[in-house]
This record gives sequence, C-alpha cells and structure tokens, in this order.
Amino acid sequence: MNIPVATVGAATAGVLDGLERLQGPVTVVRRCTELTELIAVSQSGTVRAAVVADEAGELTAALAERLAAAGVALVALADDSILRQRLEALRIVNAPSGVDPGALADLISAAVQALEQPVQDAQTGSSNSLADPAAAFGAGTAAPGPDDTALPDGRRGTVTAVWGPAGAPGRTTLAVNLAAEAAAAGTAVLLIDADTYGSSVAVSLGLLDESAGLAQACRLADQGLLDDAALRRISAGVSLRGHRLSVLTGITRSDRWVELRPAALSGVLAAARRIADLIIVDCGFSLETDEELSFDTMAPRRNASTLLVLEAADTVYAVGTADSVGVPRLVRALADLAGAVPGLEPRVVLNKVRASSVGRQPENQLRGAWERFGPGGGIAAFLPADYDAADASLLSGTALLETAPASALRASIAELAGVQVPGRRRGAPRTRAK
Repeated sequence: MNIPVATVGAATAGVLDGLERLQGPVTVVRRCTELTELIAVSQSGTVRAAVVADEAGELTAALAERLAAAGVALVALADDSILRQRLEALRIVNAPSGVDPGALADLISAAVQALEQPVQDAQTGSSNSLADPAAAFGAGTAAPGPDDTALPDGRRGTVTAVWGPAGAPGRTTLAVNLAAEAAAAGTAVLLIDADTYGSSVAVSLGLLDESAGLAQACRLADQGLLDDAALRRISAGVSLRGHRLSVLTGITRSDRWVELRPAALSGVLAAARRIADLIIVDCGFSLETDEELSFDTMAPRRNASTLLVLEAADTVYAVGTADSVGVPRLVRALADLAGAVPGLEPRVVLNKVRASSVGRQPENQLRGAWERFGPGGGIAAFLPADYDAADASLLSGTALLETAPASALRASIAELAGVQVPGRRRGAPRTRAK
C-alpha cells in the first residue's frame, strides 16, 4: 500500500529525509510552507496523510475534521508536553519531532488505516453511524465522542434532545421546563441551546447574556482546552427552588452558526456528560444536508449540529403542534428524521392541545388521527394549550414551576420529566383542554 504524504514545517526535514531513505510505503510528495497550502493539497485528493510539525500548535478539531473529510490522516510532531496533551485531547496522532523515521512510517500507516476503517464499515453495513447524512460530517471527527467519556465510577450523563419541525411547535418551552423540573428535583442538569436558527433559551430564562456560552465552549473544545472546570465556568447558573440549573446559552445572532462545528460540539457533549447527570439540548428544526451541492469543496453545514445531537442523544422528543397544520407537518418531519438518523425512535409530544382546534375530547381525537395517519408508535404526552401560564413564564423570564406551579401545562411537563408534583398523584387524570 503506497501512502503519499504532504508535510508542513521545517522541523520535519530530517525525519522526512529518513522516510525517503527507507523506500517504504510512505512517500513524501509535497512539502508545504503553511497550513493553508496543506489544506489545499489535501482537498485535491493527491495525498492520504499529512504530517505537521512547526504549526502543530495551530491544529484544531475543525481542521482535523476537514482533513478527515478529505480522506487525509493527520499526524503531528511536537516536543512540548502541554501541546502533546492538547493533541491527545483532540485525538490527533502525535510524536516527538525527533521520532525514528521507521516509527513515523508506522504511525502514518496506522493513522491511515484507522481513518479508512469507518468508511469500510459503512460500506459493509457494520456501522451504527448515520447513513447518507453522515457523509456530510466526513469520515471521522477528531474530538472525542460522547460514548468515550464514562465517569470514573462507570456512570455518565444522559443526553435528551428536544426537536421538532418548523413553525414554533414549542421546542424551547419543553426543553426549558423539562430541565427546570429535573433541576428543581435535585438532578445535576445542563441545558444547551444548540438552535442555529433562532436560539431563545437565554430569553426564556431571563439571561441577558451576550457571550453565547455554547460558542465559547465550542471554541475551547476545538482547541482541545475544554476541561470540566472550564465548562462549569462558562455555564450560566439559574436558581430554581434552591437548586442550580446550568445553561449554555445559544448564539446571539443567527449568522454565528459557523461557530458550532460538529467536531467541537461533540467535544462539548463529551465534557457535559462528565459534569451533569442530565443534558437537555434544544435543537434546530432543519435536517437538510445539501450544502455540498453549492460548493466544490467541503463547506460548513448549518444543520450539522442538529444532526450530531440527534445521533448522540439517548432520548429524543419530537414536538409538534396539535392542530390541522402542525400534526401533518410533524408526520412529514418524522419521515425526514428517520431518513437522517436511521434507527432513531423519538418520543412524540403534541403541544398546544385544545378542543377549539381539533374538536371535543382533543386527546382522543388526536390519538385516533395519529393511529390512522401517523408513522407508527404512540404519543408520549399531550401538553395542553395553557397560554396564560406560558405567557406569564416568558414575561417573568423563568420556568413554569415558579410562575404557574399549579397550571395544567406545568403538571404535564413534570409528568413527562418523571417528577412528582406536590398535591397531584402520579397517574391522576390531567385537566383536559376546554
């Protein structure tokens, strides 16, 4: 197997001369002067590995992901121990700059084989990764995945994604109040706003935050610098009945979506699983992965963060509006979701349930319609249209459990979260929408 290699950095000169004298499978075909030239060469398809020396400190998870998407394995040469620790955190293969040429050749070969393995698994059907949409993320990511971050005692936090189609079905309302109920019950909760179209968690909780906590966390994760202490420091805190709800606020402008790269977001989720028992993520609605149709080279993908969260989540709530527009829209969106993330079994939640939109006994009407026209599976919850309670919560900038603790909407969300509401027996009939 011949492995053409591109390099950057004068420090590689001696080692590369040794590689050429080996006359083995690794062949240096291009010596670049800077990283931008190395990226261009990698995307041309002429090399299968890249060796970076002098500029190893500039390597990021996003750059490693970009090279991996082009089918190029990355190897860094560095002597600084702190830099090598950061490269290890980014899952970038590295070695001292004075490494033996034979050992370097073995490292390059192993890195190429490791990069090609996920592609081979996908072709043979032995991988559980995304199908066609996964190709949008490249052959692999450099940041550690959430499944690799178990706590020392074997536990790890679980990720719950709240998703739904376009049209304001109530994704943020559900995400915020699920997180609030769990936090007030004593669970360590981290609420993440990953909506790249219209983030609104900060406003819903009265956080006048211009710092975009998730973007900060992604920036550190991209550099391999996001540890548990840094994530706790970046997270905003909301007090709920004597308990803390940690929040990573979303981007402050929709044009900042490029800061939420999937490789970096994967690192954020990995760190989040270490510091919280429950991570609730408010996702964007769109699942499209057609950005590559508009570019000749790998392009940023606005919906990659949503797809990554949905694939990584342990539980996914699919929220739809309970009316003649929202239900068909949710049915079509669930078909798109099944194509984007095969094997996912979301829990369907119908929001804003009211008799005025579907007739008498709205839950029975909706259940019957879902059995006839839905994609299969039941409905996990019916959330009543309690506009007064929702408006009061938004106006005060806090959760329903503080502004409208006795409301039917709050009781339904608490039941969905598995939290016992004082004065109401679990399983007792809910107040039906009039």
